[in-house]
Amino acid sequence: MDWRGVRVALRIRPKNTDELAQGADFDTCVELQPECKKLKLKKNNWASESYQFDEIFGENSSQKRIYEVVAKPVVEASHSVLEGYNGTVMAYGQTGTGKTYTVGQLGKEDPSERGIMVRALEHILSSMSLETDSVAVSYLQLYLESVQDLLAPEKTNIPIVEDPKTGEVSLPGAAIVEIKDLEHVCQLLQIGETNRHAANTKMNTESSRSHAILIIHLQRSLKIKEETTVSIPSDTEHTLPGDLPLVLKSKLLIVDLAGSERIDKSGSEGHMIEEAKFINLSLSSLGKCINALAENSSHIPTRDSKLTRMLRDSFGGTARTSLVVTIGPSARHHSETSSTVLFGQRAMKVVNTIRLKEEVDYETLYKNVENEVDHLTSEMERQQKLRHREKMQLEKRLKESETFLNDLKMISSVQIENLEKEKHQFEYAVKRLMQELEEKEGRNNVLSEKIVHLETSLNEKKQQQLESFSTTQILAETTKTYEKKMGELLRELEEERSRSASMKGHFNVLEQQLSDARSSAQFQENMARELKRELSKITQTFTSQVHSLEEKISQLVSEKELIYGELKSTQAKVQDEASHRQSLEAEVLRLKRSKTDNCVEESKTLCGMVRSGSGLGSEAFMHKSGNLKETLASQRGTISKIFEEVGLPNVLALLKSEELEVQIHAVKVVANLAAEDINQEKIVEEGGLDALLSLLETSENTTIHRATAGAIANLAMNVSNQALIMNKGGARLLANIASKTDDPQTMRMVAGAIANLCGNEKWHAMLKQDGGIKALLGMFQTGHTDVIAQIARGLANFAKCESRVISQGHKKGRSLLIEDGVLSWIMANSTMFPPSTRRHIELAFCHLAQNVYLQGYGMDSYVVVTHSYGLQGAAGYWVQPVGDGSAGYIQPVWMTVA
Repeated sequence: MDWRGVRVALRIRPKNTDELAQGADFDTCVELQPECKKLKLKKNNWASESYQFDEIFGENSSQKRIYEVVAKPVVEASHSVLEGYNGTVMAYGQTGTGKTYTVGQLGKEDPSERGIMVRALEHILSSMSLETDSVAVSYLQLYLESVQDLLAPEKTNIPIVEDPKTGEVSLPGAAIVEIKDLEHVCQLLQIGETNRHAANTKMNTESSRSHAILIIHLQRSLKIKEETTVSIPSDTEHTLPGDLPLVLKSKLLIVDLAGSERIDKSGSEGHMIEEAKFINLSLSSLGKCINALAENSSHIPTRDSKLTRMLRDSFGGTARTSLVVTIGPSARHHSETSSTVLFGQRAMKVVNTIRLKEEVDYETLYKNVENEVDHLTSEMERQQKLRHREKMQLEKRLKESETFLNDLKMISSVQIENLEKEKHQFEYAVKRLMQELEEKEGRNNVLSEKIVHLETSLNEKKQQQLESFSTTQILAETTKTYEKKMGELLRELEEERSRSASMKGHFNVLEQQLSDARSSAQFQENMARELKRELSKITQTFTSQVHSLEEKISQLVSEKELIYGELKSTQAKVQDEASHRQSLEAEVLRLKRSKTDNCVEESKTLCGMVRSGSGLGSEAFMHKSGNLKETLASQRGTISKIFEEVGLPNVLALLKSEELEVQIHAVKVVANLAAEDINQEKIVEEGGLDALLSLLETSENTTIHRATAGAIANLAMNVSNQALIMNKGGARLLANIASKTDDPQTMRMVAGAIANLCGNEKWHAMLKQDGGIKALLGMFQTGHTDVIAQIARGLANFAKCESRVISQGHKKGRSLLIEDGVLSWIMANSTMFPPSTRRHIELAFCHLAQNVYLQGYGMDSYVVVTHSYGLQGAAGYWVQPVGDGSAGYIQPVWMTVA
């Protein structure tokens, strides 16, 4: 929060055509003291009163300076519109004193004539980024106490609504157009000016009959970290961002008040009297509010008029306000001027409490939340798909494991069955072999018994053999037979033993194979048990993961439901806003349908009107740019500040910069510095003249030519500088530029420089030799009035100086101007130009006529010259010889013809 008083500046318009026509009879009641920021208002010839203002602007002050002092602090400075504060710039004054020119001039032909509206919007657009920020305008007029839309003429009688809580004033139904660029701005302002009510009065040919109010809506994005963050419940891991999207919203009101007027002076009749009554009534209500605020009254009558209701925030409210009061110089309007000055004095006492307006950008917040919800939803869906994919993979792995386990079980069971079969086969074979072995052993036992029996029998036989020889042979044969049988039995026994050993070996092999089969079966059973344990672990892990995924899915579902709940509430708010908007649009359509045909015809008629400004747009004011020194005087404060901070050597060094823009700005600064006598000597001492001449010779840029020629023209006002310029070939360079350029402004600067050099008779011959006079006459082809005015001034200076030295006896011979054909040019163009230009031409002619007579051409030649031109000039001047006319001095006598 900050307290600031209303800043008030005063501007006086130049004399208008009627006041210029009064000549010496014109009486002024105003005396300005710009350096003290004071105004003296004369009551009569012996009494006056002084008034102090924040700024005083003379009749030659430029539109640019008016904007920089009055409006720019409201737009750009601390606590300004661009920083989020409301602002108001208003013009107040008598009709015909230049309010509309100051505020609403579009400057289509000359950008330097642009008023505060165009310059403020240009400044705002250059300071904002339209990608993140927005600028929109509403253009209204208060006509006969009815608020009308200048951008949509069909909208009339727009209501004024005040917020009961904040007191903020709004105009529902007024068109708000978002602007894109400066060209779009100028188009909208032109539409508004075309639709605005204006009329022709005695005081002003284009008198505004309504108060015009341009409302500029600004919205700038801003993010501020908040301590509290909006978040989803703590059981989730996602929170909304802590940066709330904030916007700075501000309004700039630029008000062009209709001028106060008196019926007897303005000559208003019929409907115009009604218009004047409403204008004066609303201005009176505004004055009452200003008086009450200046006196700290407890009651401010803001509801007495729609104008004061609309400007409620501008005086005593929260806006930063600048006021420019406009007055005229004529004593005829002393009472109106005094009333305007006193209004400004009272307004300076008003103090506003400016506040910053920050709002949460709910639309952006809604979009951010919606994007976050979409992001969370897509993330949840992605997680669900991912988890579903993982589940499918785990199920696939489980199926593969089960299949593998079943295969292993099947293989193991088959192998076990085969081993069991082999075991049974081996056991059966072993049993069979054991039976055979037992049978063999039984047979062997029988044979052994037989052998034992035979051996016993043999022994007995041997005993008997001893007993009987006769029986010996029989026993021998029997023995042989028994021995043979016993050998066979022994062989059979050995074979049975070998077969038994072989069977035992085969049995051992079978037992080993059976043992191996049992070991393999045990290994398969162990592997099957291990696979069962691994499968159990995998199943448990998968089951736990499935439970975890189900829990996360349930959390995401609850999170989604919460987000959807918030989204539905936000959508409900948006739907409420949409329904409110639809109701407003329906109201607008109803108002459109109820509009009468008379309003349509009136708006069509008004569309054809083009307002060209008031008193400040007069011919005298529009031609103020012809005087370069007076125009630059309004910029001396800024140029002096640059000169003090940067330093002249540094500025001159920039003239040699390789960057064209730097050169252009530097030469403009030097040209403005050269307008001050105190700076000219410093510029020359630091080598500025040489740098300017070098730049004039080498550069091909028209802007540099124009600014450089202007700087040389300013330096050429000093006699010592004229010598340096001529000796360094300055006249030749100027003539060269005049022959190459077709830019009227450049020619005006060149012609002004040559005209200043013509004011020193010492350099006339060199000036003629370097082509200066021919260049001066050659620039006449442009047809531009400012250029021709400089040509006429140069010829007048040349002829005057030449006449002086001839009259003093320092020179003899034919006039250099006559040799270059100046006389014929004067005769051909003497009556084609404005009065100021014609006076210079007539002055040159008078001195030429005097030179002809003094140089001894005789009275006849003098009469031929005077009669060739006409004894009586276009402006009413004539030449009279002194004495008897035989010789001597010719005195120009200037007489005004009524």
